[in-house]
Amino acid sequence: MNKICVFCGSSCGNNPVYTEAAKELGRLFAANNITLIYGGAKVGIMGVLADEILEAGGKVTGIIPKFLRDSEVAHNDLTELILVTTMHERKDLMQKEADGFIAMPGGLGTIEEIFEMITWGQLNLHKKPCAFLNINGFYDLINGFLENAVKEGFIEKEIKDIIIIESDPAAVMDRFSNYVHHNISKAEIALRKKAAKE
Repeated sequence: MNKICVFCGSSCGNNPVYTEAAKELGRLFAANNITLIYGGAKVGIMGVLADEILEAGGKVTGIIPKFLRDSEVAHNDLTELILVTTMHERKDLMQKEADGFIAMPGGLGTIEEIFEMITWGQLNLHKKPCAFLNINGFYDLINGFLENAVKEGFIEKEIKDIIIIESDPAAVMDRFSNYVHHNISKAEIALRKKAAKE
């Protein structure tokens, strides 16, 4: 793991536990020479994480669309700030640059971004780990949704099992270092189920 992309809020939330977790993750990145790939803002959890890494001597690459440069308050003191045209271009570049993806607590954008990376992994468009950093039980309901979707037959258990959900930043990093991607397609799972019934 040389570069990890983190999706997180442009707000800090109502509980200081979220900013403390961002600082802890930032220190882990810097200590392990991992470059942060993120959305490029200097506000919210995004800014806290980037600043912690920079203060510890680490590297941070921000990727932000030009139309969001002002509204999201682009961080101008990063190792590298890349301006793109569209949100799709932003996510595509993040996917290409990063070796893994972490969702810290955040809002709609954070959820949309991590689920797109999970979906691309499911489709074997990449073979990189995807994780929810479940600080303060923030993603318990997401985990419940995933488990229910498996139960109701909309997500295969093998697919759900590649999604990492941990409450501790160090545990996420450990899971990343030991990650093995399962090349399991929906078609292959369907064939296995059919064979099992026969």
